[in-house]
Amino acid sequence: MSWKNASLAELALPTGGSFVDGPFGSNLKASEYEADGVPIIRLQNVRPNEFLSKDIKFISQRKAGELSRHSYLPGDLVISKLGDPPGYACVVPNSAGSGVIVADVVRFRGDPSLVDHRYLSFYLNSPVGRQQFLKLSKGTTRTRVNLTNIKTIEIPLPPTLDEQKQIAAVLDKADALRRQREESLQLTEKLLQSVFIDMFGDPATNPKEWELKELSTLGALDRGVSKHRPRNAPELLGGKYPLIQTGEVSNAGLYIRGFKQTYSEIGFKQSKLWPKGTLCITIAANIARTGILDFDACFPDSVVGFTPHKGVSSSIYVHFLFGFLQAMLEKNAPQVAQKNINLAILRSLRVPAPPFNLQEDFEHFVSKAVVVSEDQKDSLALADRSFASIQQRAFRGELDLSRLVLAEIVETAKATDTVAAVVVEGRYKRPGSFVAPPD
Repeated sequence: MSWKNASLAELALPTGGSFVDGPFGSNLKASEYEADGVPIIRLQNVRPNEFLSKDIKFISQRKAGELSRHSYLPGDLVISKLGDPPGYACVVPNSAGSGVIVADVVRFRGDPSLVDHRYLSFYLNSPVGRQQFLKLSKGTTRTRVNLTNIKTIEIPLPPTLDEQKQIAAVLDKADALRRQREESLQLTEKLLQSVFIDMFGDPATNPKEWELKELSTLGALDRGVSKHRPRNAPELLGGKYPLIQTGEVSNAGLYIRGFKQTYSEIGFKQSKLWPKGTLCITIAANIARTGILDFDACFPDSVVGFTPHKGVSSSIYVHFLFGFLQAMLEKNAPQVAQKNINLAILRSLRVPAPPFNLQEDFEHFVSKAVVVSEDQKDSLALADRSFASIQQRAFRGELDLSRLVLAEIVETAKATDTVAAVVVEGRYKRPGSFVAPPD
């Protein structure tokens, strides 16, 4: 027997109401949400192969009765009609109970003799499944796919239902390894934030009563230089000088390790090269996001460079400081066309200034954690590639289900995925008791 294709409409239960979208917006308003009652599934609850139970909203039993046509049950498949991109799908877990979907969510109930919902979820979230959604989507700012078009999406099916379930089980395990790597990386990041709080307190409230100083007394702050916008002068681009934009700073994490554009000799002459180790601070669009240059680079005037005064402050301390102050700065930023803050605001910003030796202790600890974090990022990248490879082969019918297909990614489970080693090596003992690691 060979593989065949079937549309989602053909795979639905042959009964009324097996494939529906949520109620029209005016039939379910946010003002009708309750503190308790019947749960509703919204767009933010539907992620690729994962149901997020965070921030669940409820409606009354009476309202749920009015919207019974749009109900869901555990085990149903839910799909997002709206988003960037649309088409996220997941199976409703038992913990979600029964409830109602909202306007931009679709509920699918497949014929159990034809299709397995987990298999279907993995396919719809795969690159080839996502591509079908994109071809059917409409809209500019937020793309949308209507129910009629979703019903036409073609699903590749192996010869038997058992093979669907086997493929889903393999992908489940591969996806679980990938998520473990992701969670490990998040734990490391949370640990660093926790250590910062234990050592320095929350900068917004300054419970340890450190002396407040203007940021300009901790280091030199100057705007990047770009006399001409590269989009209006392509001759500025294409050379050997890395050009960092606000997006690269915002998405970097602690260190900025990559770049998408470079300046030519012409571009470099109208800019400035900042040295490795400079702390970059965004002042437009994404307000007060920070990252430390891992190489010499240029950046425009929408980014400010901070160079700590020797023996006074640490770039790593100031980076984490902004992590706690960013939301406040963005909220209070003036807005014309887009939100922005200026150099004067940054220079006069009063921040806690703990003793430099304590900042150095924190920097030593972070340096140890970064080593583990980089290993975790490599491990996550390997798990992502392995999952994508298995997924691609699975839906092309090239996966040998008689063999142990997880052998190629099982090594990722051996990668360092715990911050315990950092805690021991860094000699972080307990809140309020930090000992710097030996040199």
